[in-house]
Amino acid sequence: MTFLDLARNRAETGAPPAESAPVTPNNPAPAANYGVAILLLFTLATLWSLSYTFLKLTVATIPPVTLTAVRMVAAGLLLVLWMRILGVAWPSDSATRRQLAVQSMLNSVIPFTLIAWAQSQVDVNIAVILSSTSPIFAFFITWAITRHEPATMRKLFGVVSGLTGICLIVGLSAFAGAGRDLVAQLALLGAALSYACSAIYGRRFDHLGPVAPSAVTLIAASFLLVPASLIIDRPWTLSPSVQSMAALAALSIFSTAIAYVIYFWLLRNLGSIGVTSQSYLRIPLGVMFGMIFFGEVLLASTWLGLAFVLVGVVAMTWPTRAAKPVEPPPA
Repeated sequence: MTFLDLARNRAETGAPPAESAPVTPNNPAPAANYGVAILLLFTLATLWSLSYTFLKLTVATIPPVTLTAVRMVAAGLLLVLWMRILGVAWPSDSATRRQLAVQSMLNSVIPFTLIAWAQSQVDVNIAVILSSTSPIFAFFITWAITRHEPATMRKLFGVVSGLTGICLIVGLSAFAGAGRDLVAQLALLGAALSYACSAIYGRRFDHLGPVAPSAVTLIAASFLLVPASLIIDRPWTLSPSVQSMAALAALSIFSTAIAYVIYFWLLRNLGSIGVTSQSYLRIPLGVMFGMIFFGEVLLASTWLGLAFVLVGVVAMTWPTRAAKPVEPPPA
């Protein structure tokens, strides 16, 4: 079997060509292969952490609506091209396409819009905490409503531990801003809820593999965002800088196209609650990068917060029992 054949098999089915059963939260990856999923979880958190830097460089000369529209179109077309190379078919039934359109609203259009509006009005520290609440929503929706995967006490401990770690890293003084700009703060909670719902709703696409749902959701979001860009920003009147265009390209390729494929792979292998744990990793990764590359000195409370986050992520993602091997990472 050639490499292209192997890649095509992974993209079409999300499973290895061998006879092993697919890995799901009810049939999780064993501890021996746990490192593969955790490595990809850290990779996803890193790519989405870098998106804040890319966004800051891009928005300097490109308005948010047009930025998001181009981001969705470029990443979606890149994944459509990858589907063509691998020979992966576009979802043919209308029901699946409608469901993927809903997924694009939950995972892209709604949270992107809410965050873009709210972040300019809310203090950055409280915004970080509110934006990290997706695991809480994912856990309680799973436990109380959907019950599509085990919502155990260990996972609840992980959810609470991770959020405690974020609060320690950011600083408890951030809560002094709680209640101010209440509508904007509720918008950030709404974005976190939308991300949690997308992690739960996205489980219905396990049979498609990671590439197809990534491509379709991005293209579906484009159909909504491109007309908005044309009406609101009139992009033909813009004069984006070379720096903004380069940052937008990086944002589209790395923090969107590649990140979405990893996201859907993790969703299949770690489950809804497990994949939302990446929201706890973004701030600690930024702190660690600052320490390594810029020599920043960390407070004792920051180190304690990092420990809480790591314990929380392990508790949310650690397999509950032995299972067959995890599928290979996305091609």
